[in-house]
Amino acid sequence: MNSMFSNTEQKGTIVDVRTAEEFMEGHVSGSYNIPLQQIRSKLAEIKSMKHPNILCCASGNRSAQAHGYLSMEGVLCLNGGSRLAVNYSQSQNV
Repeated sequence: MNSMFSNTEQKGTIVDVRTAEEFMEGHVSGSYNIPLQQIRSKLAEIKSMKHPNILCCASGNRSAQAHGYLSMEGVLCLNGGSRLAVNYSQSQNV
């Protein structure tokens, strides 16, 4: 897992695709919340973020869906899986 994230945390943007309610219960420090249902309508905003986008959610399912769509739209992104895995990777690279 660490190799997937090596040096991306400092350069990219973490996007949490869970609902706003889930995000409020806990999230990766510095991450942005764009729920999966809003990915299409927020495409321009996502494209303007520092890349690569590291996508996360609760289990990796919603982030995988977001990854598929964003990749087709030409956005450089990675499916980080669960927010806990991304948070752990962040802590290992500090």
